[in-house]
Amino acid sequence: MSIPYQIKSLEQYHEVYKQSIENPEKFWGDIASNFRWKKPFDQVLDWNFAEPKIEWFKGGQLNITENCLDRWAETQSDTPALIWESNDVQEANRVLTYQELLTQVCQFAQVLKNKGIQKGDRICIYMPMVPELAIAILACARIGAIHSVVFGGFSAQSIADRINDASCKLVITADGGYRGNKEIPLKNVMDEALVQCDSVQKVIVLARNNMPISMLKGRDSWWHEEVHQVIEQGITFFEAVAMDAEDPLFILYTSGSTGKPKGVVHSSAGYMVYTNYTFINVFQYQAGDIHFCTADIGWITGHSYIVYGPLSAGATSLMFEGIPTWPDAGRFWDIVDKYKVNILYTAPTAIRSLMSFGTEILRDKDLSSLKVLGTVGEPINEEAWHWYHTNIGKEKCPIVDTWWQTETGGILISNLAGITPQIPSYATLPMPGIQPILVQENGQVIEGSDASLATLPSEIVSGNLAIKFPWPSMIRTTYGDHERCRTTYFSMYKNLYFTGDGCLRDTEGNYRITGRVDDVLNVSGHRIGTAELENAINSHTGVIESAIVGYPHEIKGQGIYAYIIYHGEGIDKKNAAQDIQATVTRLIGAIAKPDKIQFVSGLPKTRSGKIMRRILRKIAEGDTENLGDISTLLDPSVVEEIVQNVE
Repeated sequence: MSIPYQIKSLEQYHEVYKQSIENPEKFWGDIASNFRWKKPFDQVLDWNFAEPKIEWFKGGQLNITENCLDRWAETQSDTPALIWESNDVQEANRVLTYQELLTQVCQFAQVLKNKGIQKGDRICIYMPMVPELAIAILACARIGAIHSVVFGGFSAQSIADRINDASCKLVITADGGYRGNKEIPLKNVMDEALVQCDSVQKVIVLARNNMPISMLKGRDSWWHEEVHQVIEQGITFFEAVAMDAEDPLFILYTSGSTGKPKGVVHSSAGYMVYTNYTFINVFQYQAGDIHFCTADIGWITGHSYIVYGPLSAGATSLMFEGIPTWPDAGRFWDIVDKYKVNILYTAPTAIRSLMSFGTEILRDKDLSSLKVLGTVGEPINEEAWHWYHTNIGKEKCPIVDTWWQTETGGILISNLAGITPQIPSYATLPMPGIQPILVQENGQVIEGSDASLATLPSEIVSGNLAIKFPWPSMIRTTYGDHERCRTTYFSMYKNLYFTGDGCLRDTEGNYRITGRVDDVLNVSGHRIGTAELENAINSHTGVIESAIVGYPHEIKGQGIYAYIIYHGEGIDKKNAAQDIQATVTRLIGAIAKPDKIQFVSGLPKTRSGKIMRRILRKIAEGDTENLGDISTLLDPSVVEEIVQNVE
C-alpha cells in the first residue's frame, strides 16, 4: 500500500517542508482529500491568533470513526486493528480485527443512544487499559458525543473537578483495574467523586477484576448486560453521525499554572488529519507493521498514537494493560518478542527505569523485529538515548525523539525515522507545516546564532519556543473558558502560540527542548501544575504554606521538591511528610506525590510577597553557590536556614 503523502528521502522532506510553508492551505487541503468526507470542505483555513480563532476544513463534514474503522473494514476486514496484552502474563491476549472492532464500536454506540446520549453530550471515561476503553472512545466519536478520558491513577477529587467542569452526562468506568501487582478500585473512587457531580445521570460499569462494588439502582448498569441487549436486537451497525470539521472530538484535561485543571478541546477533522500524517511520516509506517505505544490512553499520547493515529492509517495498534517492570523488568521486551513488534514508542522515564536493571534481562529476548524506536513526553538524555539505541535497537533502528504537547494534538518536532538525521537529545526538525521560532522574554525573535550567549557554543541560540502559524490539530479552546485559552497560549507573544518550553537551536535548524519555563513540572512525561499541587498540600491541616519546584531526577526526569511551613515546633517530620503525601494522593493522585519534602520556617519572598522559586530551584538542584543576589528579599536569612537544613 503506497501512501501518497509519506516522505521517503531527506531531499523530499526539504521540498515538502518548503511547499508546506509557502502554501499551507494547498498542502493540508491535498492531504485532507485522502480521507472520507460526508461533505467536502470549501475552505481549508480561517485563523486569527489574537482571539484565538482557528478553523480548518470549514464547511466539511465527516466522522472520524469512518476513517478509523469503516474504510478499513471494507478493504482489510481481517487485519488486526487492536492487539491487547493483559497485565497478567497468564491471561489470554485479545485480538480485534477491523471488522470486529467496527461491530463492537457500533454496538456500544447503540448502548450510548439507549442511555439518551446525543451529539455534543460530554462523557467521562475512567477505565483500565483494556480494549473496551478504545471501544468506548470510538463509540463516543461515532455518536458525536465528546469524550473526556481521565487517567486511572487520578483521585476522586481530580475526577470530580473534571466531570463538573465539562458537565458530563454519563460516566463509563470499570469495577477495578490492574497495575502490576496492585488492584485499582476504579468504581469505588468514581463513586466517591460522583457525590459531588450532579450532572451525571448514568454510569456504565465494565466487569474487569470482580472487585466488590456498589451498583446504584437506576443509575448504574453493567457494560456486558447493556451490550447483550443490543446484540439480542440484532444490531451490528450504527450509522456514524455527521460532524462539522470544527465540532469538538474530545476534551483532555491538563495541569496549568493555576490550581484548576484546564480542558483542552480538539476538533474532529484537523486532529484526524494531523495525527494520521505524523503517525505515517514520523514512524515511517508500512502496511503490516505492529505499532506498540506504551502510553496510557488517559494521556494525549494514547489518544493520538494508540487510537486515532494508527487506526486512521489502517495499522495494528498494540495496547498493554500493565507496567514495564512487572512481573519483571523484561516485560516490554517479552511483548516485543511475542508479537514481533516493529515500532516501539515509549517514554524516557521508562527507558531510564529499565536501564537500572542492566542488560542481563535482555539476553533471551528476540528484538530483531524492531524497525523504529521512539520517545515521548520529555527530552531524552544522551545516556538513555545511547542505551536504547545500543541495547534495544542493536544500533540498527532509528530513534525518533518526538516533541509535542496535549495542546498540539500531534508531534510537532521530530526526526523522521531513517529519513532525516537523528541527533541524541535533539528533537531535530519541525514537521511539514510547523513553523517554530525562538523568542526572547520581550518577544523579540531570535535569528541565527548569537555568540554573546557565553555559556553556549557560538553556533547555538537559546530562547522560548513559539509557533507562528496554525496547524490542523492544535488546541481550539479550553472548555467553557475561551479567555483562559487566549491568556495561557496566545497572550504572551503577539500572534504566536507560546509552548511554555525553553529551547536551543543549532545552525542546521535542529531544535533541542530544554524544559518548561513556566510553573509547570514535567514528571515522568506528565505535566503537573505547581499551583494545583500547592493547593492540595496547603489543604492539609498542619500546613501553613508551601512552595513546589522541580529538580533533576534520575528516573522521572524531573522530581517534585516541596518546601513546607508547618504548624508548631518539634513535629514528627516523617509522620507529617507521610500525611502530606497521603493528602496529595487523595486530592490529585499518587503521580503528584512530592519526592522530597523539606520543612522550613519561612520561604524566600520579595517585599511584594512573591515566592522566589528560582532560589528554591537552585537549592533543590544542589547548586547553593549560585543563588544570585538575595539581599532584595524580605528576609535573606530564610535562604541561609533552608540551605543549612537540606538533607
